[in-house]
Amino acid sequence: MSTTEPGQSATEPAAPAPATLTQSQVRLAIGGVMVGMLLSALDQTVVGTALPRIVSDLGGLDKLPWVVTAYLLTSMAVTPLWGKLSDLYGRRPAFQAAVVIFLLGSVLCGVAQSLGQLVVFRALQGVGGGGLFVLALSVIGDVVPPQERGRYQGLFGAVFGLASVGGPLAGGWFTDGPGWRWVFYVNVPVGLAALVVTSLGLRLPIARRSHRIDYAGAGLVVAAVTSLLLYLNWAGTQYGWGAPGPLALVAGFVLLTVAFVLVEQRAAEPVLPMSLFRNGVFSIGALFGFATGAAMFGGIVFLPVYLQVVQGMSPTRSGLAMLPAMFGLIATSMYSGQMISKTGKYKIFPICGAVALVVAMPLLSSVGVDTPYGLVALYSALFGAGVGLTMQTIVTAVQNSVPLKDMGAATSAANFAQRLGAAVGTAVLGAVLASRLATHLAEQVPADAMPAAGSGARLGANVEAVHALAEPLRHQVLTAFSDALSDVFLTCVPMVLVALVISFFLRESTPRPQPAAPAADQAGAAGQAGAAGRG
Repeated sequence: MSTTEPGQSATEPAAPAPATLTQSQVRLAIGGVMVGMLLSALDQTVVGTALPRIVSDLGGLDKLPWVVTAYLLTSMAVTPLWGKLSDLYGRRPAFQAAVVIFLLGSVLCGVAQSLGQLVVFRALQGVGGGGLFVLALSVIGDVVPPQERGRYQGLFGAVFGLASVGGPLAGGWFTDGPGWRWVFYVNVPVGLAALVVTSLGLRLPIARRSHRIDYAGAGLVVAAVTSLLLYLNWAGTQYGWGAPGPLALVAGFVLLTVAFVLVEQRAAEPVLPMSLFRNGVFSIGALFGFATGAAMFGGIVFLPVYLQVVQGMSPTRSGLAMLPAMFGLIATSMYSGQMISKTGKYKIFPICGAVALVVAMPLLSSVGVDTPYGLVALYSALFGAGVGLTMQTIVTAVQNSVPLKDMGAATSAANFAQRLGAAVGTAVLGAVLASRLATHLAEQVPADAMPAAGSGARLGANVEAVHALAEPLRHQVLTAFSDALSDVFLTCVPMVLVALVISFFLRESTPRPQPAAPAADQAGAAGQAGAAGRG
């Protein structure tokens, strides 16, 4: 139902007043959404460790990007929609709906009987996952003053880091123990806890207003990004970059993108307001997030592949081997958050994070079959530090530069850009791995030994088959895998170099003061909280 204030146009919705909560209410609200964010963080890290075993059971290593890309595609495409829905209906109903959808997708992933089913169910899981992270960040924007947001952003980054430490370990333990399907089932108790805590603690006032959901915009952005990702997944490995079919997908992507922009300019409630791009901080932040998102997932997805295939580690050991990267992420995320709250300055952190990634990616590309784990751990820690310095600071910059009424849309749009980069980067890096593995196998394995070694697709279909090969064939195949993964990490270098250049254009913005709530609103805060609880 539409509500307007005297003197306000019925077609111009009132800006929502900031939440007026006590400190204990703020802590409880943030604690609730942190439990939900744990779901999103655990999914990316738990599944990452189990992926080599999953594709050994259900398909080939050459199809690994689909398991990741399906989740990233839907989670990225619906991110702006979740932000808009939360602006219209309230943070808690939107957040809990995202949790329920995520849990349904998780259970279905656990019972998948083929790679095709797993990809479809991962896409459903991504619909819910797309809302968990961005809605948690939007709650911070609602209940935390601008000067304090950096500290809380650092805490959320630490939650991601802690989940990243426990995730690989849990993923390895489940994979080696009861089976990889439990990496999805474990989401259920965590999700139920998130629903309970948010029901008790996430009680924010809701400014009810008339609304229209931009279904056309949401559908167009999904179709456009799907066309681009299908091109990146198929062109490099199956049909060729210049084949008519893949080029038709490129044309479809361009046309759908143009249509999306036109629709968003006319939509009453666009999922991605074009006006945000007139904000210099948002535009630079979105470009930076896109570039770093691709490199970040390059490490998260393909480091476990290196550890399990080339180093011969079990899933549990590879989870332990990922700890240096996760400790680097936690330390820098918490440090940058605290310093942003203390000084109000954030530009230095994306610059330092991009520099760390520019150094880390070539170092990771240098690891091989005989590289000591100590060096791998050092390079991984530097990679994690770069991610921790870049992951949350851009969101803080964007939130400080937009009015409160656009907080949900701006936060979700910034996260959208990072997820789009991750989806595109994962697709590109998967194509690089598949094509370069075939090339390096031809270079490393003698022609008369190729029948015994098998094709890259057959070896990728079963990681255990690689380690069952007799010497010297086993070493030759592992060298080919190592060289292909080195090419993957080198492909990330131009991405992070672009991010470094972009970071210098980011300007510091003075946090927008949150408007004081009218006295009448403050007097009725308890009533608003009750309405929020019912909403």
